[in-house]
Amino acid sequence: MAERATERFVRLVALVSFLEASGPVPVAELARHFSVTPKQILADVDTLWISGTPGYWPEDLIDFDADSFDRGVVRLTEARGMTRPLRLGTREGIALIAALRALAEVVAESGDDEQAAVIGSALTKLTLASGEASAALDVRLRVDATPHVLEAIRSALSEGRALRIEYVNASDVTSSRVVEPFRLLPSDTFTYLHAWCHSAQEQRTFRTDRILAAEVLDRHVEHRGPLGVPADYRPAGDTVAELVLSSRARWIAEQIPVESVVNLDEARFAVTVRVANPLWLRHLLLRHARDVRSVRPAAPRDDAARAAGAALAAYAALDA
Repeated sequence: MAERATERFVRLVALVSFLEASGPVPVAELARHFSVTPKQILADVDTLWISGTPGYWPEDLIDFDADSFDRGVVRLTEARGMTRPLRLGTREGIALIAALRALAEVVAESGDDEQAAVIGSALTKLTLASGEASAALDVRLRVDATPHVLEAIRSALSEGRALRIEYVNASDVTSSRVVEPFRLLPSDTFTYLHAWCHSAQEQRTFRTDRILAAEVLDRHVEHRGPLGVPADYRPAGDTVAELVLSSRARWIAEQIPVESVVNLDEARFAVTVRVANPLWLRHLLLRHARDVRSVRPAAPRDDAARAAGAALAAYAALDA
């Protein structure tokens, strides 16, 4: 099973810090600690061994003891500054304050007092350290919802009440649902309402810009908190497609929500995607056709082929 580049980067940085603090650690123990295979730990060490600070001469690279490594033990001998305390400049400090203020607003909506206290403490220290530079900073979280819908969501969250919403999904189908809201979840592009849906009898995420109407009900919530913290947003949908793509299209697995990524060989990898709107998958296949090696099931493949044929026929008619 492959993973996203961001996930591996976080583990690589954490691996250096862990080894600096713990000393020599057997490969098997590192694998258990980071919940990966011993083979992945060996690959991570190989990557770190050729990483370092600008210049990239041998004396600039992160280093390990080769004899210990041959015996199945990882011993860090040179971290090249990776474990030094981070020193923020004014620009970095202001950016971090802005992010923390946005996060504080989200946590305040969720009602998690413990997390709010932690964020508030960090924010206070950073604000004091940055001095006057942070005084002019005004951060307001933008939620793509109508004022009436946003007011209803916030009232339901603060009062612990259920909501009745009118929701239009990616296939342009409108439904009425009773939900018990947990929290608002911002992402880079949209904001989602994370809630328990009585229609589905499961947790669901709803894009707030697709909530057409919301009404606070005189009914207290039964599910007081999420049964698990959702990872990256996963679109709802009954269709699951497996795409085999060329290695040149690796970026697709980094930028769209995928269920899984599997390396097949050096030239190909497979991704599994959950499809809420068939048109989205058709456009993806048509735009990146040269990198598509296979598609399962056959229906989306045939749909894209028909669309491509119709487009070519339309161009031929223009030349006639």
